[in-house]
Amino acid sequence: MSTDPLPMTDAEWQARLSPEQYAVCRCSATERAFTGRYWNHKEAGTYTCAACSAPLFASTAKYDSGSGWPSYWQPIEPTVITEHRDDSHGMERVEVKCARCGSHLGHVFPDGPPPTGLRYCINSAALGFEPAIPAAP
Repeated sequence: MSTDPLPMTDAEWQARLSPEQYAVCRCSATERAFTGRYWNHKEAGTYTCAACSAPLFASTAKYDSGSGWPSYWQPIEPTVITEHRDDSHGMERVEVKCARCGSHLGHVFPDGPPPTGLRYCINSAALGFEPAIPAAP
């Protein structure tokens, strides 16, 4: 998997993503709680960026935060995401983006479980999923 940045035009992103994915990933929209494909997903594997397929979160770091969005206590590697100050909607938050393509993923909050104490609250529309390959018998 390449980690090189993806320089794409707005028109190319619109052609590549569904309207919901485009709104979330490229326009920082948020899907409604308890409606996304992965909020209650429990399969083993890797959650990837919906826009560029970069691996972002392991299923072993996923937990039920009760928020209605997929939540993780850490990314696969610190370098796969970037964090940005977000003062929109009258709140002070930390936005999380895919480091490879710059897509908006969601936000990170300091109210998660050990060992990090973080809650990466991520939109399902910003995610893809690659199931774990079962071990050979």
